[in-house]
Amino acid sequence: MERTRHILIGVAAGLVLAASPLSADEVLQEASEAQRAQAELQARIDAADDESREMLTELRRLEGETRRLEARAEAEEPRLERRVERLDEREAALDTLAETREVLPEIEQALVARLRAWIEQDLPFLEEERLARVEGLESGMADPDASAADRLDRILAAWRAELDYGRELDAWRGTLGEGDDRREVDFLRLGRAGLYYLTPDGREGGVWRADAERWQALDEAGRVELRHGLRIAREQRAPELLTLPISHSLERAATPTDDAEASL
Repeated sequence: MERTRHILIGVAAGLVLAASPLSADEVLQEASEAQRAQAELQARIDAADDESREMLTELRRLEGETRRLEARAEAEEPRLERRVERLDEREAALDTLAETREVLPEIEQALVARLRAWIEQDLPFLEEERLARVEGLESGMADPDASAADRLDRILAAWRAELDYGRELDAWRGTLGEGDDRREVDFLRLGRAGLYYLTPDGREGGVWRADAERWQALDEAGRVELRHGLRIAREQRAPELLTLPISHSLERAATPTDDAEASL
């Protein structure tokens, strides 16, 4: 193609020389300028093609990035919706915070009062320790330096401790009675179902009767079962099924009885 271009330029120069009075140098100069202009035009066309290709490449890149962003936004939409819901819930909680703070002291006092009543009506074990815990809560209610969060944490901790007593098997050595009747005995507690005592010689034992608020003597078979229960609680004997009377009366549709089987 370049050779053809030179031939055409030569022919054109020849025609110009034949039809124009211009000198040969002038004709050659004009032909050279025309060739130079043609080259510049071609260069601009090539440059335009390169720029178009670059723009097309950039457009494709942007389209790919847009698709990735759209896919990510679609995937994030459920999570963002959940976050918005949580923010709405927090805003609603903040709206009621002032009201909650106003009634919180009454709630705390009610919780402490119910805890004291529960302990006083419960089986008589660790009474001093448990009532001292309640008295500490009552004193904390009047402490101006204690924050509401601290008071509530202490109240809930006390309630958790009381609830834990209902799931425990416990045995300890303590004293029973007052004055001349005061003596050292071994106590056994089966959660809140039964509270028992046994003298060290094993000749006397009893179960606490919650309805009568007094100790009821155990017969020899009951004392044997109680001795087994004490050894199980102290991990001196493998767990087994015990038959012991419980501290709370049970009303049954069939044959009423206060005896119950405890699996240890």
